[in-house]
Amino acid sequence: TDFPWYEKIKTVLQGKFKLQKFRSLQLETVNAAMAGKDIFLVMPTGGGKSLCYQLPAVCSDGFTLVICPLISLMEDQLMVLEQLGISAALLNASSSKEHVKWVHTEMLNRNSQLKLIYVTPEKIAKSKMFMSKLEKAYQAGCLARIAVDEVHCCSQWGHDFRPDYKSLGILKRQFPNAPLIGLTATATNHVLKDAQKILHVQKCITFTASFNRPNLYYEVRHKPSNNEDFIEDIVKIINGRYKGLSGIVYCFSQKDSEQVTMSLQKLGIKAGTYHANMDAKYKTKVHKGWATNQIQVVVATVAFGMGIDKPDVRFVIHHSMSKSMENYYQESGRAGRDDQKADCILYYGFGDIFRISSMVVMENVGQAKLYDMVSYCQNMNKCRRVLIAHHFDEVWDSANCNRMCDNCCRDN
Repeated sequence: TDFPWYEKIKTVLQGKFKLQKFRSLQLETVNAAMAGKDIFLVMPTGGGKSLCYQLPAVCSDGFTLVICPLISLMEDQLMVLEQLGISAALLNASSSKEHVKWVHTEMLNRNSQLKLIYVTPEKIAKSKMFMSKLEKAYQAGCLARIAVDEVHCCSQWGHDFRPDYKSLGILKRQFPNAPLIGLTATATNHVLKDAQKILHVQKCITFTASFNRPNLYYEVRHKPSNNEDFIEDIVKIINGRYKGLSGIVYCFSQKDSEQVTMSLQKLGIKAGTYHANMDAKYKTKVHKGWATNQIQVVVATVAFGMGIDKPDVRFVIHHSMSKSMENYYQESGRAGRDDQKADCILYYGFGDIFRISSMVVMENVGQAKLYDMVSYCQNMNKCRRVLIAHHFDEVWDSANCNRMCDNCCRDN
């Protein structure tokens, strides 16, 4: 708190972002960002990562360039920033000429109110025009910093490798004095080191928040082979423990998510489908319906979730297991962001192993990641938190679980 900018960031935190205090590691990260350091931040889903570059952006001259893998993610953030009265822009293929021109002009204005410019990695890889504008902004001292969101996408060892992220190495080469902050919810040490190399970050400060979410209860259940029994089982849980409470059901495929939604609706549950191939208007409708509690359950594929910020999700049910521990950790982590108790229930059946296996067969580390997930499901005696911690290179004492997983409850 003895940094010269402390009063300013505190005022902006409370006045602009309407938050009373910093959460774990946020202040440390913001201080390092304000001091112009290169940073890597690993923080669980719902820990408040985006504030770590949005707050410094508002408190600095010039703009912060944010690189994000998905348009839907950026739109979510823009919606929130707009509500807070913070000026931010998104540039993508469907941006109008006028909008692009306006953004380009603001990029060269040191006193501009535009604080955050969101782009996909493709923009960096493929748009010479944008890169030359960025070069001019850098020379004029207007590029305050670069934030690379979902930085694990750089590494082919990460659970969501995206080839366009490989081209982001150009940023540090071309703009060596612009501080860079890489953010992710899930990355092992191996992935972090790889990402640093790809981004040409020489020395950086790494902040790693604990993977542990003490308010989440983890449970694995055997998946009934008969589909009707299975749906009945899910409905029983939703109508019992979670009557009127908000939740997510994750499915393996788009087809599954549509079928499960219909089955739940038939049995009187207010459910809505969400997947990548849906019409944008319908997606927004489901998103808003869920946010305002008109829809109780979103039945989704993994397309739903990156950037989803609903604090009162009381349950996340996996209709099929995830394709990796990282994915499972991130998806189940959308529960209980308000720090109140929430449940993460995963249904495990042999059939899913084959379905996922045929999907990840082309990914170079896909099979190994799937086997880690399977061994988590099959383990019926070790504390779930110990299993998750081990995966993220952390050590965890099962005594600290406080009977917040099925295996610890079995013990006595």
